[in-house]
Amino acid sequence: MGDTERSSILVHILVIALCLTAFGFAIAAERRRSTGSIVTDSFNSTFCVYDSDIATGYGVGAFLFLLSGQSLLMVVTKCMCFGKPLAPGGSRAWVTFIIAESCLIAGATKNAYHTRYRHMVYAGSWTCESLRKGVFITGAVFVVFTMILNVYFYMYYTKSTSQAAKKINKTTPNVGMTGYA
Repeated sequence: MGDTERSSILVHILVIALCLTAFGFAIAAERRRSTGSIVTDSFNSTFCVYDSDIATGYGVGAFLFLLSGQSLLMVVTKCMCFGKPLAPGGSRAWVTFIIAESCLIAGATKNAYHTRYRHMVYAGSWTCESLRKGVFITGAVFVVFTMILNVYFYMYYTKSTSQAAKKINKTTPNVGMTGYA
């Protein structure tokens, strides 16, 4: 097993591990979303009180793990841009990556906002706002899509670069051509 094969397997394992960790954090964030309840204080003022803020931390953690996985892959392939498919220098996982990151950071931000939100309520039928169900799940689904596309991208990237290296190193006999008089 050559050095390039070992490094290729190591990159695959690291990218998969980082993406699966991001997936786990996104699922945990969905399960621990903040919920609010209406409370009346001693002055007969009604306001919303929210429970734990742990989902915000999980959402940010998922964001950072996915970002580090994508960054690792882009540094290894020397690509920070869009390019041709199956050619060194391009990845099509950017769309799913951006969607996943957007869902994760938006969910974490909205969850944090509502956790700290307190408002006097004078209306009769008031409900406490909370993060909508499925925001972190959507992020988790796109984390998996990003992971799959990144694995295939890197697999085809290494295949194309190794084939290009073989073609360069291949020695072929030269045929001498002489000019006709």
